[in-house]
Amino acid sequence: MSKVVIVTGASRGIGRNIAYNLALSGYKIIANYNKSELEAIKLQEELKRQGVEIDIIKADVSKRNKVIELVNFVIQKYNKIDILINNAGIAQAKLFTDITDEDFESMLKNNLYSAFFMTQETVKYMIKEHSGCIINLSSIYGMTGGSCEVHYSMSKAGIDGMTKALAKELGPSNIRVNSIAPGAIDTEMNNDLGEDEWKQILEETPLMKKGQPIDITRCVNWLIEDQFTTGQIISPNGGLVIT
Repeated sequence: MSKVVIVTGASRGIGRNIAYNLALSGYKIIANYNKSELEAIKLQEELKRQGVEIDIIKADVSKRNKVIELVNFVIQKYNKIDILINNAGIAQAKLFTDITDEDFESMLKNNLYSAFFMTQETVKYMIKEHSGCIINLSSIYGMTGGSCEVHYSMSKAGIDGMTKALAKELGPSNIRVNSIAPGAIDTEMNNDLGEDEWKQILEETPLMKKGQPIDITRCVNWLIEDQFTTGQIISPNGGLVIT
């Protein structure tokens, strides 16, 4: 059987591109969404026209009970989970002094809790098979911090910390855990960036261009196939940050 892949937040942006391309490559895709049902249906229908079937599953993965329902569906249908791609998340630009308790809680739940819950409920099946690949979508701001995005930066730094710790813990079970920390990618999440802001970013980027979702998908493909990389924070960012 083809490898079974769960992609959270798969209806738009980077998640959609990952799910779409992996499906065309022959993987069994479970595309999770929460609010963007029409976009998820469009993804499913577009692939169906090309002779490829995927599952689309609505679930708020910031809630443990919904994660359990999602994972149970996959296990009942496929009896395994080979790859987990934790992509679901939100962003918000706000002065630190203006961030409310509700803002902070929502950010942590959508970005950090979701990855924690999904990984914890999924990894037990990977341990059983002594095989697995977990890819967390982080952000360059998890590495550098972002002005006016303190709570977002915190959530992504938490993802990277989880990645490193889990890689050590799960390595003996032949499970690889890595983070992809994109730089400025041309997606809906960055639609609030104005022309002047993009101009400044591009001037500071050695490759002088925006990243595209396919750039992240290519990195996902490599991390799936590679068998000797774990615990790494890989940042496709055009050279904007070089460490």
